[in-house]
Amino acid sequence: MPDTVKFSFSKLPAALEGVVVLLAAEGADGGGPALAPAVEALLAPAGDAVTRAALADRFDGKAGKTLELLAPAGLAVTRLILVGVGKPAELTTFDWLKIGGSAMGKLPASVKEASVVLALPHGEVAPEAAAEFAVGARLRAYNFDRYKTRKKPDDATARPKVTLYIEDDTAAKRAFKKREGVGDGIVIARDLVNEPANVLTPTEFAKRAGDLSKLDVDVEVMGEKELRKLGMGALLGVGQGSSQESRVVVMRWKGAKDDEAPVVFVGKGVVFDTGGISIKQAAGMEDMKGDMAGAACVVGLMHALASRKAKVNAVGLIGLVENMPDGNAQRPGDIVTSMSGQTIEIINTDAEGRLVLGDVLWYAKERFKPRFMVDLATLTGAIMVALGTEHAGLFSNDDTLAERLFASGQATGEKVWRLPLSPEYDKMIDSKFADMKNTGGRFGGSITAAQFIKRFVGDVPWAHLDIAGTGMSSPANEFNKSWGAGWGVRLLDHMVAQHYES
Repeated sequence: MPDTVKFSFSKLPAALEGVVVLLAAEGADGGGPALAPAVEALLAPAGDAVTRAALADRFDGKAGKTLELLAPAGLAVTRLILVGVGKPAELTTFDWLKIGGSAMGKLPASVKEASVVLALPHGEVAPEAAAEFAVGARLRAYNFDRYKTRKKPDDATARPKVTLYIEDDTAAKRAFKKREGVGDGIVIARDLVNEPANVLTPTEFAKRAGDLSKLDVDVEVMGEKELRKLGMGALLGVGQGSSQESRVVVMRWKGAKDDEAPVVFVGKGVVFDTGGISIKQAAGMEDMKGDMAGAACVVGLMHALASRKAKVNAVGLIGLVENMPDGNAQRPGDIVTSMSGQTIEIINTDAEGRLVLGDVLWYAKERFKPRFMVDLATLTGAIMVALGTEHAGLFSNDDTLAERLFASGQATGEKVWRLPLSPEYDKMIDSKFADMKNTGGRFGGSITAAQFIKRFVGDVPWAHLDIAGTGMSSPANEFNKSWGAGWGVRLLDHMVAQHYES
């Protein structure tokens, strides 16, 4: 895991020096920004320089606005950066994540050390807010550059040491320790999505998931011999055209009583998707290294839960395959038998993710008897036609689970939108020759994909997240400039923390 930025916490300083970030609240109409009394005292040696600069630049402390001053007279400061936070009373946890990202984004790329004063007018900054600020800053500093041999001169110093000054620094340290593992989990997921497919094979992916054992996560890797014995014909059919063997990885975190049923998360891990015999067009195919973003999220989530010692039994499962055209690849018209015993007619070999999920979900249901199952998959282009790249598609057989996912999406900014399931759509994937076919035609493509997956979950409360628009190449924001965003880790960690920990 790359070390993106190092944080330390300390009490408010007696004076400012070096590169300094200050927080400014929204001021009164027509006036300048509102600063904490402690900040005003620190700025006193500069006289009214900051106030005049704010008025000249029309900086009023509104959220998203920033103001920079170079070497202001009277202070031992090389660069002073004011970050607007808006109205402090309205700030949410997600807002603090964005503020941290915005602040880190304003630091010069060459800076080695920086200071941030976490103080606002009308009340202290809560330790939990400071922790979220630090996570946001760390995520903004993330940069996947390990394969660049010619780096810009500033790249070597792009991971600074940042001191966060806050009144209750001891409580802030404790809060950050709890949240740091979530940030680590997102970084892990980003790394996995960004890796090229010639490096991140199913075997290598399984090996990296095995690193979770350092956090007392039980990791079990099943190869093709075991998968054949289990009867995972749908999953194995996807990978049979590749020279890389398929894998299924089971990760178990035991944070509650042994007899407590686990929560289960399943990720699609197609490490590269050519489409198989139904090959994709060449333009943009390089992005198909990210067709394992669901599996990456599950690994990152398991790291987050284990690192903060979540009081829950959780199981993460990932199906790892490579979908390639070859003399051994499955063909349109083939019929495969899934682990459930249901038979599937292959209409399009590019509709492969649902085949992987079907076998792994059935296995999870039968083995672990879960409280619920959530699967994540970069499954359909149709979901992007419907929702763009701001929301993931949500399908569920359980209203409570769906409502909790929606609420956690609103709280974390990793938003989901529920789409329908119904027997009428089911008819679209009925086959003349098998129990079902793996596509239902052009219309309602994300829905018929979810209807297919639903046939493998039985009566277990289940939700399917189609993350084709959010798992890779999603829009940049204040705390993410990475092609692979690590989407879903914060969403699912939040839902578990809110509703399922004992």
